[in-house]
Amino acid sequence: MKKAVQIMSVVCAVFFISAFTVYETTTIGDGYKIGDVAEDFSLKNVDDNMVSLSDYKDAKGFIVTFTCNTCPYAVMYEDRLIALNKKYASKGYPVIAIMPNNTDVKPGDSMEAMKTRAKNKGFTFPYLIDAGQKVYPKYGATKTPHVFLLQKTDRGNVVKYIGAIDDNYKDASAVKTRYVENAVDALLEGKDVKQTETKAIGCSIKV
Repeated sequence: MKKAVQIMSVVCAVFFISAFTVYETTTIGDGYKIGDVAEDFSLKNVDDNMVSLSDYKDAKGFIVTFTCNTCPYAVMYEDRLIALNKKYASKGYPVIAIMPNNTDVKPGDSMEAMKTRAKNKGFTFPYLIDAGQKVYPKYGATKTPHVFLLQKTDRGNVVKYIGAIDDNYKDASAVKTRYVENAVDALLEGKDVKQTETKAIGCSIKV
């Protein structure tokens, strides 16, 4: 009986740990690093059109964000993504949202579910599906949400910031440091980004 209790304790502990691993903080993966040039892509949007970065002729750069419907962290940042696009798209830095999850594992992130979510939330930015899961590994994205700020240059779209949107996923009103806004503002002012990397916190991308 005592041995059975010990076994059950171990099983419960393993279950508890595995249940929370999707919410660990993480550094960037094996993809792009600061200063790298990001390749263009062509992904399907919720309006059924294909979208590439090259479509944005007048853009100065992009706030590329890997996000999804089903992660509570990603959901908590949706309004902030809308606000970022509202503030910076007209200044040349639009939000480009990409859903990277395997939809067989996460049916709630299917294209139909994405269309519904985008309509209900009133997304003002593209919400693209990385259907073959070929784009997010190049970036090294590991979480939803995970942001990669790109600046358009003569060399191509250069990675200038990687990480979190800000320092408080729980409460937008309690944010002290707005990482993405600070980075975009610096680029708009012709300055270097002071904090180029932060830890992204969210749910692991499902493969």
